[in-house]
Amino acid sequence: MIPAFSTSGTKLTAVKASDKVFKAKINPALMAQAVKVYLGNQRAASASAKDRNDVAVTHAKVWRQKGTGRARHGSRNAPIFVGGAKAHGPSGTQNHYRKLSKKQKQASLHSALSLKFKEGKILVVVGFDKLELKTKKFNQVVAKLKLEPNHLLLLLDKSQSKMRRAVKNLPFMATDLPNNLTTYSVLHARTLIFTKEGLKCLN
Repeated sequence: MIPAFSTSGTKLTAVKASDKVFKAKINPALMAQAVKVYLGNQRAASASAKDRNDVAVTHAKVWRQKGTGRARHGSRNAPIFVGGAKAHGPSGTQNHYRKLSKKQKQASLHSALSLKFKEGKILVVVGFDKLELKTKKFNQVVAKLKLEPNHLLLLLDKSQSKMRRAVKNLPFMATDLPNNLTTYSVLHARTLIFTKEGLKCLN
């Protein structure tokens, strides 16, 4: 059962939720893997360093072979010299894309949701539909619920998409559809706020 509140902060009857989703086995290793895959897939991989073929330096021998007492060198573009090439640097063509199986994705998401549920960081708010679609009104709801205004994630049903415009200007709150949830987005949020309709998408 997930605790439920009205938009005025009044506690309501708890809402029944799926044990499969919110009381799954918590698997930290799988969640870590899912987050690593997600963040890796966001990388642009645009970093590029110059190798010895790309550095524009003189090709003259640095100093004569013998008699100086120093180590022998042939070219100024060696990585040990200032202004020289980068040894084993990124080429700009590296691929960080990784993939999880459907079972792994689902298990890691259920694991993350179960962890948040265990920590008491999931709640249902009833009555958002009756609110005037203004940022001020949603800000007042957060205050009445006594939530810390930090990394809140509001999960809506498709039919409630108009609410996104009202929440857009709140820097501490993001909105999403339950079907778009990832392990990363669940763990990144401090508190998950479901509408009743949004929760049905996961049950």
